Amino acid sequence: MSILQITEETLRLTKESLAHPNEALAKSVTVATGLNAYDLQAPAKNLYPVITPLRNAIPRVQRASPGDAARWRTVSSIMGSGFDAMGWVPEGQRSASMSYQSALQVAPYMTLGEEDTVTFEAEAASQGFEDIDATATLRLLQKTMRKEEAGLLGGNASLALGAPAAPSLSASGTGATLPAATYSVIVVALSFEGYRNSSLSAGLATVKTITGNDGSTYTLNGGSSMKSANATQAVTLGQTLFATVPVVNGAVAYAWFVGAAGSETLQAITTINSVAISAPLIAGQQAASAITADCSRNASLAFDGLLTTGFNPINSAYVQSLATGVAGTGSFLTSSGRGSVVEIDNMLLQMWTNYRLSPTVLYVNAQEQKNITNKCLTNASGPLIRYNVQADSGEGGPYGVSASGVVRWYYNPFSVDGGFDIPLKVHPDLPPGTILAYCERLPVWYQSNETPNVAEVLTRRDYYRVDWPVRTRRREFGVYAEEVLAVYAPFGVGVLTNIGNG
Repeated sequence: MSILQITEETLRLTKESLAHPNEALAKSVTVATGLNAYDLQAPAKNLYPVITPLRNAIPRVQRASPGDAARWRTVSSIMGSGFDAMGWVPEGQRSASMSYQSALQVAPYMTLGEEDTVTFEAEAASQGFEDIDATATLRLLQKTMRKEEAGLLGGNASLALGAPAAPSLSASGTGATLPAATYSVIVVALSFEGYRNSSLSAGLATVKTITGNDGSTYTLNGGSSMKSANATQAVTLGQTLFATVPVVNGAVAYAWFVGAAGSETLQAITTINSVAISAPLIAGQQAASAITADCSRNASLAFDGLLTTGFNPINSAYVQSLATGVAGTGSFLTSSGRGSVVEIDNMLLQMWTNYRLSPTVLYVNAQEQKNITNKCLTNASGPLIRYNVQADSGEGGPYGVSASGVVRWYYNPFSVDGGFDIPLKVHPDLPPGTILAYCERLPVWYQSNETPNVAEVLTRRDYYRVDWPVRTRRREFGVYAEEVLAVYAPFGVGVLTNIGNG
């Protein structure tokens, strides 16, 4: 059919349609036809949390001539002559010389960063929607800050977890569905980073090789210890298998490999030093043979976070691991019966007794905030609790009461100026079973040398963007920071860990 015939046929059909307006067309246009406007809200909505309380709170200090490392000298004590607490001197005579205890502290600067790429096509296609170069940079900065937050909390350069002792096993009880067999159990300790990097489905983080955008590679240790020796236990049907291991200093969690001897696989990760296995083992899990070395720290790439600073025994911080309770449940916080928690009270007392200071904030996991509230608000403490409700004016007026409640502050009575309230804050990254006490600022009696901060983020070069040369039809750029966490007064850190949920 020629073009002329197609045109004539189209005109004929159009005339017939217009001549009979009440007759239905053979074809109709609907939404499904797709002839619709496309309503796309701009820009993209970022539905991910960026919570960085430590990064926001710790002062950032740019060093003028940073070099390769931050260095400072501490005078940790001044010792008087004779009896240290007695200053008596006879008439006309002179005292002997006092002495000092000082040390040089060195903290090498480390680099944190993330990179991204934007193709030329993506850049052109995003016009009218969002400035993709700018928003990609923003997201890079946010991710770098989130990784920085994890480093400030639990980065580990100095504390190796080693290998846990062999676990102690037992079997008892009725009603469990674990098949009868002789089971072998191996345990691996996890640092804060190891806990964050590991899961039952993905297995424990050991060593990861990263290929950078420049083609070179480097390795990171994931935060897991060397595996323990195995222990075995016979279990009859109906019994639960219980395993406990001595606490490993620096560990916030433990991974449990269970199975026939030589075929143990990952079956549980707990934030206490014990586990209870009552159900059939999960198939297809990571084998214990994958754990071949202590991968708990990154000595040359990381700096120590506040948790590691607290755990490290050379720093004289307050660390208390709750004693092992019932296997699989742990040892719980203890209510004092007067609206407080015994373990927190003991920590506040010891920090005051030993160093004449107090935490200014308590960071907790959501689980521990709930547990603290349950321990403080008990029947025994009820008479000590005052609840204020503003009544409406007028006789018979209504009233409103909010359901539920939480402990938002913890009162510390140990201070020369009288007691004060310590805010209790939930940290999104802190593992269950661990509480971090942190003195953000030294009290005035420490500040004669104008060093009020317990810790500072010293920056050699704060956040900066690098635009790499164009090699292909894509733009490559990264956001980096060069810094170190300088903890001047590590005794301003306190850690409670191995806390059971209850």
